[in-house]
This record gives sequence, C-alpha cells and structure tokens, in this order.
Amino acid sequence: MLHESSLSDAADRLWEELPGHRVEILNGSIVVTPPPDGPHQESCYEVSYLFKEAGAREAGLRAIPGIGLWLPTGPDDYAVPDVSVVDRDYKDALVEKNCYAPHVFRLVLEVTSTNWSNDTIIKLGVYAKAGIPVYVVADRAHDEVLLYQDPVDGKYPDPTHYKRGQTVPVPESVGVTLDLSVDTLLDGDD
Repeated sequence: MLHESSLSDAADRLWEELPGHRVEILNGSIVVTPPPDGPHQESCYEVSYLFKEAGAREAGLRAIPGIGLWLPTGPDDYAVPDVSVVDRDYKDALVEKNCYAPHVFRLVLEVTSTNWSNDTIIKLGVYAKAGIPVYVVADRAHDEVLLYQDPVDGKYPDPTHYKRGQTVPVPESVGVTLDLSVDTLLDGDD
C-alpha cells in the first residue's frame, strides 16, 4: 500500500482486495467498513421502498442505496451513504469514481454498524460541510434515531432525537411526505 501513487489508488486497491467491504475516504483518511448485517440491509431496503411508495419518483426523486457522494473536505474524499434520496437528474452531477456532487442529495441515511462513531462523528461533519440538507442516523448502538437538518457554516444544529415507538417525519424540504418508523430504521422490520 505504501507504493500506491495516491490515496485514491490505495482506496481502489482495498476495494478490489476486500469484496463486500465499503471503502470511503473521509477527511483524507481511508475508512474500511465490513459487510453489513441482515437487519442493517433490511432497514436500507425498507427505507428505499417506503420512499418509492410515498411518491418519490413522481416528485422527481430517487431513493438509492450505496451511491457515492463526492465530498468537499479533501481532494479525494468521498462517502458511500447507506441510502440517499437524490434528484432524478443526479446522473448529470457525476464527479468521478461513481460519485455525485452534493447538490443533488436531499437526504442521506446511515444505519450504524460496528463503526457507529464514523456515522455519528466523522460523517456528521463531512455531510454538514457538503451541505447535505437532511442527515438521518439510525444509531443502533444507542437505540435511537437522530435527525439533523439545515447545516449552517458547515455544521448541523443539534439533532432531534427519536426513540422506539415513534416516527421520524421526513422534512418537507426533501420533497415527499413520509413518516419513518424508528423501529424499522433500527431493526429493518416492525
């Protein structure tokens, strides 16, 4: 790895050598996440489905798991959110390496795994600096969902916390009316 020509090349090589792992560059550092567990993936599937059922397509949106988000925090920085709600024409915003410009992202959802601090600390900062208007964290380590909105000067205001039995209202700015069950976000099923 020390002989790679760039951080980006090193990340590409890791991606090839570790099938199923998520490789990202956050704040100039390579972050490798092991494959997610079943409930994690169920949550992502359910959220994508619920957005479709709520009329995302008709509203000019797509809910897509695992697409790249180009970040302004470093020359090679990118993230791969668990689920992203993007404008229908997001393909026109391709930057490079299958990553898209932040301006087409309306909402990003992360479901925590063993790397929960990446989602609750590192990604919180990079998504705010990228200007992602809505960031939802299904924090399975703390059994709650956090809703961050409207970053100011590269930082999100304090989040709204949601506990089991509650629903998370998707902010109107996203473009669809939808309440997401905290239990579904945390467990993948009701």
